[in-house]
Amino acid sequence: MLEQQKGQTLRRSTLTRTALSAFLVLGTWATAGLVPASAADSPSHSSSSESSARAAQPASDGLLSAMRKDLGLTASQARARLASERNATALQSTARRAAGSSFGGDWYDAKSGKLTVALTGGAKSGAVRATGAAVTLVKHSARELDAAKKRLDKGNAPAGVSSWHVDPKANRVVVDVVASAKDDNDVQAFVARAGKTGAVTVNEVPAAARTLSAGTVGGDPYYTGNVRCSIGFSVNGGFVTAGHCGQPGAAVSGWDGSAVGTFQGSSFPGNDYAWVSVGNGWWTVPVVLGWGTVSDQLVRGSAAAPVGASICRSGSTSHWHCGNVLATNETVNYSEGAVNELTKTNVCAEPGDSGGSFISGDQAQGVTSGGWGDCTGGGETWFQPINEILNQYGLTLTTA
Repeated sequence: MLEQQKGQTLRRSTLTRTALSAFLVLGTWATAGLVPASAADSPSHSSSSESSARAAQPASDGLLSAMRKDLGLTASQARARLASERNATALQSTARRAAGSSFGGDWYDAKSGKLTVALTGGAKSGAVRATGAAVTLVKHSARELDAAKKRLDKGNAPAGVSSWHVDPKANRVVVDVVASAKDDNDVQAFVARAGKTGAVTVNEVPAAARTLSAGTVGGDPYYTGNVRCSIGFSVNGGFVTAGHCGQPGAAVSGWDGSAVGTFQGSSFPGNDYAWVSVGNGWWTVPVVLGWGTVSDQLVRGSAAAPVGASICRSGSTSHWHCGNVLATNETVNYSEGAVNELTKTNVCAEPGDSGGSFISGDQAQGVTSGGWGDCTGGGETWFQPINEILNQYGLTLTTA
């Protein structure tokens, strides 16, 4: 087996770089019988000038390329957007405090390049504008909308209901219903119950959400039994990924079949997160792989991007793809059970991408949970926010 691996060194080395979302490196490289995954590209092997250049760039060539392809931006436009999104992200907490009880939600406006804050009255407008945010007036407060959504969370949704979330820009609770099931009696009953909460809009979607694990495919990243998933982000002692990929105690192997580690914690449904400890000569590195581009994407933090911001996803099946944050704190009604507090995006994904990295610039956002559609016809994908996972298990994100 090792001899066969040696004969495929270049292909496997490339495949390793293009198969893991946040990569693991073999501690004893000779053990695998091949060149270490991205060893030549890792920060510790770069020249000081290359390291300095990377440190000054929040976005790698791979991420910028995906933004150009999926968002129709030039490289300079992508960099400018990431810069304005960083400012909007940093502004959120200050603007929300200024809004006080009149806060009705916020989002990033790509046209103006600013954070927009919704208010239920004009009394706090001046204070919010003074922070640098734009202001718009709405009827319902964020507290009212969140309470309406929580009432829906308490009930069991039929299969024809895909998800529901608060849309701050529309100032409504949006219930996504699968178009083919819109006339189903159970779906209509759920929608009627949702309507009683007030401020509810029904939206039709072409398909229900599903998790994105896959069966065994030779040469792909990590496996738990016959399930293939993608690594999310490196943390102290291991990595985080999706909960539906494995149960606590389940063994994890790499693309070459060697032992990587074990699931230490996992939650699904209700949540969709897990963490895996690593050993057996493997260690973790704070990057998202570049998929054959010049450089990998460094991870420097986990500041949550606002609704409307651009976001990119990396997974072992479909590689880099980008889109926008559509909603936060959404409840998704998978066939296995509902999962709460997911973030919704219009980034595509495919089976095997589960657990992979969602990142905005150099800020980790979360791990891929599920979605509908594919990367040929498009679709929507949800992720479990990274900070919730770190807090749940007491983990520390590995950063550059």
